[in-house]
Amino acid sequence: MLQSLSPRQVFAGLVLLAIVSMLFARVYLQGFLGLDACPLCMTQRFFVVTWGVIALIAVVHNSHGMASRVYAALCGIAAWGGAAVAARHVWLQHLPDNLVPACGPSLDYMLENLPFEDTLSIVLAGDGNCADVTWSFLGLSIPEQTLIIFCAAILACLWQAVRNYPAK
Repeated sequence: MLQSLSPRQVFAGLVLLAIVSMLFARVYLQGFLGLDACPLCMTQRFFVVTWGVIALIAVVHNSHGMASRVYAALCGIAAWGGAAVAARHVWLQHLPDNLVPACGPSLDYMLENLPFEDTLSIVLAGDGNCADVTWSFLGLSIPEQTLIIFCAAILACLWQAVRNYPAK
């Protein structure tokens, strides 16, 4: 059954997953619940949007064969980057209180006042705000749920990259 899916359908599914993820984050978590995104959350959102845009380009291009494999690899790299950031975020949330890094300045402040390299380094390190579990569903924090979504995207991309494609 899965083998009968066209590359365009798989990439459309990845686009849909990215859109639903971002709508959930922006509309429900941020808009309805009023939860502000920490720097690591913003970084994860960047990777979701990146894989979504690459997948959207693949949908529009409607490629098969090697081009689909390249798009799958690019989407997979973006999802892998997001999974690494989400894993770091999960790790911070599970640290004992005495090992949690101190809270730092806001992302807006850092982008306005620090060189980009310094801002990136600070953001990827995370801070005390990133260690707070502000909402959970089925016992999973937001970064844990996001890590699962990234892993699902990685698996879809891996499958897309190595499978035999149906005839056009």
